[in-house]
Amino acid sequence: MAQFNITLKKDAPKEELDAAKKHVTDQGGKIVHEFSLIKGFTAEIPDDAISTLESNEHVTVEKDSEVQTQ
Repeated sequence: MAQFNITLKKDAPKEELDAAKKHVTDQGGKIVHEFSLIKGFTAEIPDDAISTLESNEHVTVEKDSEVQTQ
């Protein structure tokens, strides 16, 4: 399973983040890290569950990857 970062959009209610977490676990995914500075989390998510999360207007879904600086 690939890892994705799921973050709550600026004006979205906190309940939407809880709903996204529930969706991940209900679909067989696993939350691997919860952020403290921003409202979000990283999760291992089955490929067939990504499109549903991406269609949620309250969250942003981005594939987790390594960031490098020069």
